[in-house]
Amino acid sequence: MSEFPAPPVDELTRPFWDGLTAGELRFQRCRQCGNAWLPQREECPRCWNDQWAFEASSGRGTLVSWVVYHKAYHPYFEDKIPYNVSVVELEEGPRLLTNVVTDDQGTLHIGQHVELLIQDEAGFALARFRPAAGETAR
Repeated sequence: MSEFPAPPVDELTRPFWDGLTAGELRFQRCRQCGNAWLPQREECPRCWNDQWAFEASSGRGTLVSWVVYHKAYHPYFEDKIPYNVSVVELEEGPRLLTNVVTDDQGTLHIGQHVELLIQDEAGFALARFRPAAGETAR
C-alpha cells in the first residue's frame, strides 16, 4: 500500500487538526463581518480582515453535492474505492470537502442531514460525516 498523502500542518492549520484530535470540528469566523469559512486562511474571504477566531462547529450539516469515485487517483486510495467526495455545508455556514460514510452510496441525496464522524486515517483525525440519526434514504 502506498503512503497516505498527509495534509499540511502548519501554524495556521494546527488549530483545525488539533480540534479534530480533541473531537471537534473547528472553523474560522471573521471578527469584523461575521463570515465563517473553511479551509483555513490568513484573512476573511469576504472582507479581507485579518482579525478572526476559531470556533467549534455543532458537527451538524447538510449534503450539498457529491461524486462517487470508482477509480483511485492516488495509490493510497486503491483499496478504498468506491468512495465519495462530498461537499457538506455546516449549520454555521462554512462548506468543506469531505466524505459521507455510508454502506450504500445510492442513498445519498442533496439536502440530506449529516453529522460529524471523526475517523483516524494513518494517524490523522479526519472530519467525515455520516447520515444523521433518523435520516431516511431516498
